[in-house]
Amino acid sequence: MKIVLIGSTGHTNYVVEGLKDNYEDQIVGIAPGSETEEVDSLYQKLAKDYDIKKYNNYIEMLDQEKPDVAAVACHFGDHAQAAIEVLNRNINLFVEKPIATTLSKLAEVKAAYKKSEAKLAAMFGIRYKPWFLTAHKYIKEGAIGEVRLMNAQKSYRLGQREDFYKKRESYGGTIPWVGSHAIDWMQWLSGKDFKSVYASHSTKANKNHGELEVSALCHFDFEDEVAGSVNIDYLRPQNATSHDDDRIRIAGDKGVIEVLKEKVYLINDQIEGNRELPLLAKKEVFADFLNWVKGNGESMITAEESFRVTEAALQARRSADQKKLIHF
Repeated sequence: MKIVLIGSTGHTNYVVEGLKDNYEDQIVGIAPGSETEEVDSLYQKLAKDYDIKKYNNYIEMLDQEKPDVAAVACHFGDHAQAAIEVLNRNINLFVEKPIATTLSKLAEVKAAYKKSEAKLAAMFGIRYKPWFLTAHKYIKEGAIGEVRLMNAQKSYRLGQREDFYKKRESYGGTIPWVGSHAIDWMQWLSGKDFKSVYASHSTKANKNHGELEVSALCHFDFEDEVAGSVNIDYLRPQNATSHDDDRIRIAGDKGVIEVLKEKVYLINDQIEGNRELPLLAKKEVFADFLNWVKGNGESMITAEESFRVTEAALQARRSADQKKLIHF
């Protein structure tokens, strides 16, 4: 299959890792998806392994290469327009989250998807980490019974971010960019749909990063009176041993499961004490997507889930902006 990259800003590493030891599928082109985006360094890296061509215009690349798959990972405010161009050509779309940074643009992407015959999945690659796969397996097997309460965390080091992070128009907000992963975990692990959200966020202590929110808190109500919260921040110290600190605690009516420091812990009525669970093997999100495109099973991330999580993140951002409860 022929694959092209639109942008070099997001998780293009998902594509590269997903193609390891895969000699059947090839990256044939790369182009910037945003006006000021630089793709030269990624192009030089990929050129060592692929017969790849660099374009200045991604529309020209799509029309000339006629790829089977396009991966969109440019500046976040431009995801939606690139996605629409891809879908209008019936090209399968692997798109960085958030799919769109406004609800109106999200509606346009959904409309383009419905008219196309293409497959679509957002880059919710953290699902494929061993600790999240393990938590999902045990929850689905009934280890904690019925899910009742969820508390998730996404914490990053801030460092020095590119200029596009400093403007809402090009960045989209910290809840959609950072928080959408944790919002996705809650939907995926509980199997419940969103009903309402109340959120807050702040730009205080963002170290001269303009409109970038450095902290946020979201409270979601789901179906069946299930509640879930997400705390999001860029407050992780620069000398921390890792860039991120991902956590989730899920309480059910028969037990509690926690993902903490890349481990999974379970306590329930059958276990004495807090038991560390053996981890499942890691999977590759892009390899999974390609198998789906080829008709080899289903993707673990559906288009419907991708759209719903994007909507949930944008509604949470709207709640924080307007300081009011938002119903879905």
